[in-house]
Amino acid sequence: MIKRLLFFTVIATGAYLAFTPSSVEHAPGVLVDNAPQQSEATRHTPFSHKGFQLTPLADFQLQARVLGTENYSLGRESELSPLDLALGWGPMSDSAVLEQIDITQGGRFYHWSAKRLPVPRTTIISHSANMHMVPADSAVERELKRLRRGDIISLQGELIRADAPDGWHWVSSMTRDDSGNGACELVWVREVALLDPSQ
Repeated sequence: MIKRLLFFTVIATGAYLAFTPSSVEHAPGVLVDNAPQQSEATRHTPFSHKGFQLTPLADFQLQARVLGTENYSLGRESELSPLDLALGWGPMSDSAVLEQIDITQGGRFYHWSAKRLPVPRTTIISHSANMHMVPADSAVERELKRLRRGDIISLQGELIRADAPDGWHWVSSMTRDDSGNGACELVWVREVALLDPSQ
């Protein structure tokens, strides 16, 4: 009985993956006009989460196109942030631009390459980012893990600093025009929602 149940579970999972698109396609055109919005933190008091002390650095909200998702389960960082989202806005939400850029994620970084740049390198850097998601609760985590490449999302939360009792720390970038090590945002996510790009 257990073997039969396992068999049907595997078949059902395979069918779901086979018929569920791994990405969402869009016609050419900018889908997200606005850059992420960052403002002074409305709360400054550190708070505890999963054994870490989190300190709000700024209030943060955005609308963006999902350029990639990557789940993590190893390392201390994954205890706090189980996934990263590579996000784009402005020109980096335009399919005509993105179809000319190869995008990958790994090791907590987002990588891009292009045989011929469709927009200036500085535009790619300032209009996209890899962001470490720290879900506020299990419901937010489920919503984040459902996201697919091409989804248009809204997100609200805070940029944070995380500290562990042994001195380990992880600090969010505070600007959108940096790149390389330390350039990723560490985001406390209170709300995330899918948007309809046609509206």
